[in-house]
Amino acid sequence: MIELYVCIGSACHIHGAHNVVQTFQHLIEQYQLNDKVVLKATFCLKQCSETGVSVTLNDKKYRIKAEEARSFFKTNVLPLAQ
Repeated sequence: MIELYVCIGSACHIHGAHNVVQTFQHLIEQYQLNDKVVLKATFCLKQCSETGVSVTLNDKKYRIKAEEARSFFKTNVLPLAQ
């Protein structure tokens, strides 16, 4: 099971966490990955001083901009699901 966490804390919320979550949800449905990807919201991944939204994919931390969510998913999540 692929574990995908998105920080929804204050700093990440300001940088578009809600949009990242919505994009990931849409892509999980689009690619029919509900049985392979667990998407969860979380608080503080300890990267608040950096720009963007904190995302953890299978215990590896990333910082992405909201507009990069689609490409991040296609580049990092889809290969794990196949």
